[in-house]
Amino acid sequence: MANNIRGPMRRNQMGAGAVEKANDFKGTTKKLIKDYLSKYKVALIIVIVFAIGSTIFSIVGPKILGNATTEIFNGIISKLSGGSGIDFGKIAGILLTLLVLYLISAAFSLIQGFTMTSVAQKLTYKLRSDISVKINKLPMKYFDKRTNGEVLSVITNDIDTLSQNLNQSITQIITSICTLIGILIMMFSISWEMTLVSLIILPITVFIVSKIVGKSQKYFARQQDYLGHVNGQVEEVYGGHTIVKAFNAEEETIKEFEKANDELYKSGWKSQFLSGLMHPIMNFVGNVGYVAVAILGGYLAIQGRITVGNIQSFIQYNKQFTQPINQIAQVSSMLQSMVAAAERVFKFLEEPEEVETVKNPVSTDGLKGNVKFDHVRFGYDEDRIIINDFNADIKDGQKIAIVGPTGAGKTTMVKLLMRFYDVNSGAILVDGHNVKDFERGELRRMFGMVLQDTWLFGGTVKENIKYSNPEATDAEVIEAAKSAHMHHFIKTLPKAYDMVINEESSNISAGQKQLLTIARVILANPKILILDEATSSIDTRTEQQIQAAMDNLMKGRTSFIIAHRLSTIKNADLILVMNHGDIVEQGTHEELLAKGGFYSDLYNSQFEVEEE
Repeated sequence: MANNIRGPMRRNQMGAGAVEKANDFKGTTKKLIKDYLSKYKVALIIVIVFAIGSTIFSIVGPKILGNATTEIFNGIISKLSGGSGIDFGKIAGILLTLLVLYLISAAFSLIQGFTMTSVAQKLTYKLRSDISVKINKLPMKYFDKRTNGEVLSVITNDIDTLSQNLNQSITQIITSICTLIGILIMMFSISWEMTLVSLIILPITVFIVSKIVGKSQKYFARQQDYLGHVNGQVEEVYGGHTIVKAFNAEEETIKEFEKANDELYKSGWKSQFLSGLMHPIMNFVGNVGYVAVAILGGYLAIQGRITVGNIQSFIQYNKQFTQPINQIAQVSSMLQSMVAAAERVFKFLEEPEEVETVKNPVSTDGLKGNVKFDHVRFGYDEDRIIINDFNADIKDGQKIAIVGPTGAGKTTMVKLLMRFYDVNSGAILVDGHNVKDFERGELRRMFGMVLQDTWLFGGTVKENIKYSNPEATDAEVIEAAKSAHMHHFIKTLPKAYDMVINEESSNISAGQKQLLTIARVILANPKILILDEATSSIDTRTEQQIQAAMDNLMKGRTSFIIAHRLSTIKNADLILVMNHGDIVEQGTHEELLAKGGFYSDLYNSQFEVEEE
């Protein structure tokens, strides 16, 4: 299987009180609305209308319920005075009206929720589709400068954050603003004096909360910092636990962990304690406000300026008044995170793409596989040239070995040949045509590549082999497996060619996985072969077993073999010896040994190591 991808799968996990902000909030929001949300205008209008309707019907409820309370109170007073008592028919009518209003509110809320979820999921689908297309158009240099985790974080976490926060924030903003305005209107309609008392409590609450947040913020920042230390140490030790045990470093590792964990505990305790104070203090201040409202309401009721039911309705509105304010505060944080995620997604989608189109592209039909490197100069960064002046003329069908110490530029030459990168100067020619004159996809169909690191996906054995040629028949797949000396082994597997390869496929060794990738290349039937340390993960016996098959495969095809073990390339038609980005020697194995130069020293030193 492909190696597990490790990296920052979750971008800074934001603790409470820590909000991730976008660099260009206004610009990103405008782009999100203009380029994406504008396509769903009708749906968004439906969301806004039904969200407002749901809120209005919900807000009117307490006022009507207050009327029922007033009717009961008046009925009791009437009964005590010898009157007719409570009019249950009128109360039933009020309650039935209230039930209808709440049902309409719930229906409106359901419609706007369904519509908004649909919009959010369609947007997510569109962005993931755009990213899927984009990722295959990005040049290799983009991925060289970023970890796998950073790229995956955009595709997974940022898209999910955008989708979830968009779904919640838009309806939350609409309902919160409507609720806040509606409650204020209803409160003023009952009593402006009681409303002013309620509003006086608000700045006191904001002042207390801001003080607590200011104190807790630094502890949350410290908590996040030490959480990163602890997580990093745990990942490091877990990944290398065999080494830790081998060198008896358990006690030292535990001490380091306890030190970081202790600091995390202290900062975490303080931050959580301070943030935990907010709700009790807010509740206390709110309860003081309720007492003040109740006293003032009682006084106004005695004067006959408001009814008992109005006092009940006002207290309900007063309790609900702080909820939309808290919701708006939460939504502002969600919006910041959403726009920050959208900003990274848009930045990814706006990355410069690999140039695909070529005017009058050359066809690969009929090409034989002659390759010429003509004064090739290249550097991954323009100020750091690693290939200085590379020249080589290779005839079709030749078996070319590229050897040299680590960092000599061997693998880089192959990447240039397949146009994963373009040369800074000079040219690479295939049958006299500059590789830049081919469509990249067309050019790469000429090549079959086997890399040092095996890459297999979660599918059947047959599907993995057919990856290079999806149109291949089962008979062709079996023939390719036989050529790679894998057919017999595959037949011993449960379900044979239909066995699914996954992380649990422990009965397939690293060498056998490499053989499957070789069978994949055989099925592609390429004109040019590239073997980059292809036998590095295969034991000597397996290597010998496939050597004959590989030799047969390479007959009639231009083959580039990159190898550290020089004993495996003795029969190469031409050996290119690289050092510091240049060919320092070239010739056959015997010719190079006879020269007694760089290759001879390299071979003899390796032979001596193997002998030891």
